[in-house]
Amino acid sequence: MRFALLLTCLAFLACPKPETTEPSAPTGPSPTKPTEKTTPTAPVAANADDAGKAAPKAVPTTYADGSPIAPKKPHVRELHGDTFNDEYFWLREKGNKEVEAYLNAEEKFAQDKLLEPLEPFIKTLYGEIVAHVAEDDSTPPVKDGAYEYWRSVAAGKEHPIFIRRKLPKGADETVIDVNALAEGKKYLKVGVVEISDDAKLALFSTDETGFREYVLQVKDLATGTVLPDRLEHAETAQWAADNKTIWYAVEDAAKRPYKVLRHVLGTDPKNDVVVYEEKDERFNLYVTRSSTKKWVFITSSSQLASEVRILDAAKPEADAIVVEPRSTEHEYELDDDGKEFLIRTNDGGRNFRIATAPFAKPGRSNWKQLVAHDPDVMITSASAFKGQLVLEVRRKGLSELDVIDRRSNKRTTIPVSEAVHTIWVDDNPEFDSKTMLYKVTSFTTPGTWYRWDFAKKKSTLVKEMPVPGGYDRAQYETARVEAKAKDGTLIPISIVSKKGTPKEAPLWLTAYGSYGTSFDTEFDPTLFPLLDRGVVYAIAHIRGGGELGKAWHENGRLAKKMNSFTDFIDATKFLVAEKWAKSDRVLIQGASAGGLLMGAVTNLEPELFKAVICDVPFVDVINTMSDPTLPLTVTEFEEWGNPAKKEEYDWLKAYSPYDNLAARAYPTMLVRSSYNDSQVMYFEPAKYVARLRSLKTDANPLYFHIEMQPAGHSGKSGRYERFQEDAQAQAFGLTQLGIAK
Repeated sequence: MRFALLLTCLAFLACPKPETTEPSAPTGPSPTKPTEKTTPTAPVAANADDAGKAAPKAVPTTYADGSPIAPKKPHVRELHGDTFNDEYFWLREKGNKEVEAYLNAEEKFAQDKLLEPLEPFIKTLYGEIVAHVAEDDSTPPVKDGAYEYWRSVAAGKEHPIFIRRKLPKGADETVIDVNALAEGKKYLKVGVVEISDDAKLALFSTDETGFREYVLQVKDLATGTVLPDRLEHAETAQWAADNKTIWYAVEDAAKRPYKVLRHVLGTDPKNDVVVYEEKDERFNLYVTRSSTKKWVFITSSSQLASEVRILDAAKPEADAIVVEPRSTEHEYELDDDGKEFLIRTNDGGRNFRIATAPFAKPGRSNWKQLVAHDPDVMITSASAFKGQLVLEVRRKGLSELDVIDRRSNKRTTIPVSEAVHTIWVDDNPEFDSKTMLYKVTSFTTPGTWYRWDFAKKKSTLVKEMPVPGGYDRAQYETARVEAKAKDGTLIPISIVSKKGTPKEAPLWLTAYGSYGTSFDTEFDPTLFPLLDRGVVYAIAHIRGGGELGKAWHENGRLAKKMNSFTDFIDATKFLVAEKWAKSDRVLIQGASAGGLLMGAVTNLEPELFKAVICDVPFVDVINTMSDPTLPLTVTEFEEWGNPAKKEEYDWLKAYSPYDNLAARAYPTMLVRSSYNDSQVMYFEPAKYVARLRSLKTDANPLYFHIEMQPAGHSGKSGRYERFQEDAQAQAFGLTQLGIAK
């Protein structure tokens, strides 16, 4: 039984380059000057030589608005003949008392000047968010063998509970109560939850720091006892069919899953056998299990290539066998249909095709085409059922599900009533099921589960996520428009607003645009405080994402990364020109690589935006991509580029937000981070804020809200805690858009 999809299916219950010259600084007011603190009374001279000398002035510690000054310490970076004095490089020294003092001063400034004055508004917004969330709710049960499994949340509880019931009418049993695990802890996040084949044991992993330091443990479901086995630094993991052997991937110092080990319950983890070690630092390792549970796959994956090794789940001591050796820009992944392997591969085109191969000879020379490559349709995943194959695809920027009957080879697209929607295969642990659970959502449709009957080719409603607080979807409307980029490319934009919202309304615009990740439209009850106050919310589906297939990603990475930023700027200008928004009432928000987007576009055309929210932003691009010891650096050379190479350095130099800051006016900004973030280290936004404070020529507020207590890349771990974070961002944003209550 795999809870993998259950971990995301209740987001609201669980809780988510060509070189250019630097723009010249515009004329504007003089930079904000530090406040000078002088000694009010000169000290008495110690000797005659000191008599009459003025007392020295104290070193300024704050700017005129009270924000802290980070000391400048020379640190010269030289690359390809370029010299850059990185005066805030010292902020990388985690644990350094001076660093922590500065971060605490920034957090105090944000609390004193932003959050405390807005506390009544934050409280109001938080109440509205929670009012639209079903505090007691659960996912639909899914059958796996003798049990059915689901996940629930309870009012007042921060975390979910994983539950099961023996069929047909057994009592409810707690598999994992995350609230109990989190008791007395400031942070707790669950990663893996896997049930053994005999349904007697639960394999689960937890992180208590926010730094993704997961520990695998095993719970005896009959007694409730957690076994003494502790597997440190574990990422993905799977059971063998013997119910005592575990394959798991562990991280190296740079947090790259690089080694797969085999552990037998009750033995010392120090003696675990290395099944495979990935030497190439561009590749990560993942352990998965096939739909039939017969096979376990060890996948080595980079941004551009992959290689799969297979293990027979019933033979845990056997060696892993390579399916097809890796080759440049060849990505593939496996499943099985009980009779042969199914391979999703891009060897015939970047949008992938589906092939089959015999178990005994799985190499590419034996691959037989099942579904041909389509340049207009991206196959994003394939799920095997007995006699059926379900493809998640993208057509014209939207997700769809295609069901292929393996006997007749007839292909059916599951109909969806809304034009702008998101659909995906949900948790289906039984291979020989006669139905398939899937989920549909949109800006206005709460997450809704259906079961597709393979024989009848018909869907049955299972459950719609309840939305309290008097929600009426008829009061809201959505739109899908296209902005023309400078090169003529049409950029899709998804929009939601309350009916009757006038033209030139306040606009809240967001995007991501990296890694080929699609930023789809989903129901989000935390948006109601914005929409009900007349704000238009929009997602720009810019290049670098995956909304329009693999080519959409390729045209927004490496040498073409600048397209992501100009697409966002062109989308903003389009929405203003078409009167979706007024030019002086545009707020933008992005997180992680989306935070990089915020920093880049703010450098390029700061006058376009009234306010900016940068969440855990990847803004110190050249320095980070120059340091292979940091998490995600080497594995992402194929996404961003390697600054050790002159041409690729030039791509990064053209847009790196930290490097391109200049003495000019910037919008009001809120930057948010966590001290324990392992994906974008805290010092990137810290350095960015410190340098921006020293350069900007405006009097607009700049706030740095950094969580110094345990928290991760997505903030705090509890769902109510995250609602509070949402309310804080909304209070800031709405106030900047002229809405103060």
